[in-house]
Amino acid sequence: MKRLSLSGFQLKYIALITMVFDHIQYFFDYTGKIPIWFTMIGRLAAPLFLFAVIEGFVHTHNRKKYFLKIYALAILMGLIQFGFYNFLHPLVRADGFFPQNMMLSSFAILLVALQGIAWIQEKKYLKGIPTLLFPILLPLLMLPFYLLSVNKPMLLFLLKFLNFTVLPVHTFISDGGTWLLLTGIAMYLCHKNLKKEVLAFVSVSLVWVLMAIVLGRLSIHDLMFKYIEWMELFAAPLLLCYNGQRGNGSKYLFYIFYPSHIYLLYALSVIFYR
Repeated sequence: MKRLSLSGFQLKYIALITMVFDHIQYFFDYTGKIPIWFTMIGRLAAPLFLFAVIEGFVHTHNRKKYFLKIYALAILMGLIQFGFYNFLHPLVRADGFFPQNMMLSSFAILLVALQGIAWIQEKKYLKGIPTLLFPILLPLLMLPFYLLSVNKPMLLFLLKFLNFTVLPVHTFISDGGTWLLLTGIAMYLCHKNLKKEVLAFVSVSLVWVLMAIVLGRLSIHDLMFKYIEWMELFAAPLLLCYNGQRGNGSKYLFYIFYPSHIYLLYALSVIFYR
């Protein structure tokens, strides 16, 4: 039997399709009409996109430009989300819901860490070590400022503005966040061998899932119908089908499709809710 072979763009297209399933459930869950398997399918999207971002970082001819495209979109979407919290109240859905998608911020944080690792591997330690540690330790570096912001609303406002836009913190983000940072680093360290890279993904994800089970005391019912993040592990077989080729497709598709489909689905959810 011939082994399934998937190019980088084919993996991205699978990720796009599964992401749409996930976001349909995310935006229209209030209807009670969207089945849980939409979300289950959607669990494949994040690992596939994570793999694609690492491949992009490894093979791009201009890492600075690659980072800035993701970072700029992350800032724009973070600014919109910050606006929903503070200024755009008339645009918030009647039940208080609004988009909180910060996956691009998670990718931007990861790319900074990967650049640090790349410099360390090139023995550029003075640049590499601080660049790697900064995104990892930023939550601790920000903590004193948050403590100072107690009873200082303007300082707290500024800190949150920074965290939503130019200075995202992995512990602050639920969409990827710390899981994506740690998993991405592990995968990148093994990226020269596909099987080892996928094993790194599975290993870190399993540790994360086991921690959630132990700390959250989750039941089998919870794992099957509520906390189904563990289903991201089903992305592993697809990743193993990667043939190392870029394939044919538009490199700008994701940058356009990701934010546009989020705000389109949100707008539709507001209209139907009314």
